[in-house]
Amino acid sequence: YIGALGARVICDNIPGLVNKQRQLCQRYPDIMQSVGEGAKEWIRECQHQFRHHRWNCSTLDRDHTVFGRVMLRSIREAAFVYAISSAGVVYAITRACSQGDLKACSCDPLKRGRSKDERGEFDWGGCSDNINYGIRFAKAFVDAKEKKVKDARALMNLHNNRCGRMAVKRFLKLECKCHGVSGSCTLRTCWLAMSDFRKTGDYLRKKYNGAIQVTMNQDGTGFTVANKNFRKPTKTDLVYFENSPDYCVMDKSAGSLGTAGRVCNKMSRGTDGCEVMCCGRGYDTTRVTRITKCECKFHWCCAVRCKECEDTVDVHTCKAPKRAEWLDQT
Repeated sequence: YIGALGARVICDNIPGLVNKQRQLCQRYPDIMQSVGEGAKEWIRECQHQFRHHRWNCSTLDRDHTVFGRVMLRSIREAAFVYAISSAGVVYAITRACSQGDLKACSCDPLKRGRSKDERGEFDWGGCSDNINYGIRFAKAFVDAKEKKVKDARALMNLHNNRCGRMAVKRFLKLECKCHGVSGSCTLRTCWLAMSDFRKTGDYLRKKYNGAIQVTMNQDGTGFTVANKNFRKPTKTDLVYFENSPDYCVMDKSAGSLGTAGRVCNKMSRGTDGCEVMCCGRGYDTTRVTRITKCECKFHWCCAVRCKECEDTVDVHTCKAPKRAEWLDQT
């Protein structure tokens, strides 16, 4: 698609890019294609992590910020989105390098010769994921927008972007193949591989839970904690400035879509429970008949035959707020 239309035309029409990003886009159209595919993956991961929460990482069509006005506020949800998107760019580029999809990079050229771990010596072989290239490109591309302005929000974004990039590197693992008589492991060939992106998502979700509210230093070069009882943020902590809205009712200015119509779990006392999800407004119950496959049997050879079973379940959805309450917020 990029080849047919020309990189310049495509890159000039992507909304929200700054000049440096457009230049990188035009110079590396194949990498941009990988970044685009990676975006779907990290958005899915964000939605998986927050599927049981009032804010469920919902995306807005035809909005280049993807998540709407939530991203304009310096809240912990924005901190998470910057971190997971930055991680997603690293992951997508690194994977594309290893798969031979990109002209600019391939496997990690530094993983050559012999090395050792706690099990002894091994030879570098196979294709080690070139994570350093992924991190370098992601840093140049994603951070370019924040470097245009030197304000508090840009500093917050740069910090959270870095957290996301380093989170992917944290889950590199050594994979090995044994050689020797009947696989006796007298010789090993090893390579470094990224773990599944879910691990990065789970890790950043924990960092979201423990995100630290900060204010800018007097000299504008870093952060101090907003509450003196909390510890200082490290390089691996997500940081934010403002408190989040409660996301209970639709509030366009805050980027809140509200929870009216959201499915909740009547039995849960957690964030997916009807009491929390519906913000005390109550819920409607609908009886729904679902058809599922059941009583599956394996037939020699080689088919699985199932019956179709009807299953009736109650689905609980949050009530909408009373009209006056809703109008106050819009």
